[in-house]
Amino acid sequence: MATPAATPAGSRREQILTVAAQLFARHGFHGVSIADLGAAVGISGPALYRHFPGKEALLAELLVGISEHLLAGGQVRADRTADPDELLAALVEFHADFAQREPELIVVQDRDLANLPTPDRRRVRRLQRTYVEIWVDALRRAHPGLPVDAARTAAHATFGLLNSTPHAGRTPEAAALLRKMALAALHALS
Repeated sequence: MATPAATPAGSRREQILTVAAQLFARHGFHGVSIADLGAAVGISGPALYRHFPGKEALLAELLVGISEHLLAGGQVRADRTADPDELLAALVEFHADFAQREPELIVVQDRDLANLPTPDRRRVRRLQRTYVEIWVDALRRAHPGLPVDAARTAAHATFGLLNSTPHAGRTPEAAALLRKMALAALHALS
């Protein structure tokens, strides 16, 4: 590991975020102290305050950041893909890739969203609702006549399936199975 003096600020900040996601997922937000975070990245706990004003800011950056990433990625796919079936496949692939790459963030989101300050929690929820609506639109294009509520339920069910990655395992075989199951379920709506 690079020494703190040899690590560029952006790299150190990313390292802190990565380690925070791992520790929060393993021990919960309240089970991790600033000293724990600092020790895990090779700096003192108080040195973390040079990068983040506190644990809540770290949690907010993790959860707002991943929500922004999902929304941006979903929107790019929706903008680039005219065929509804291809769009659903692209959305499943995108979300499955996220779930396999960032299982810690799924656990943190599930367990610790309520620990965000209210404005950040509202922002995360707003970003998530907008991401869901991309899926709803794609589902309704692929299945004309599908009621909005049914499309929303199907989108959330798909997230539940794909977001089971932290529990199903991170093997390529498990990821392929989850993708296949998600696509089969979405195509069964017809």
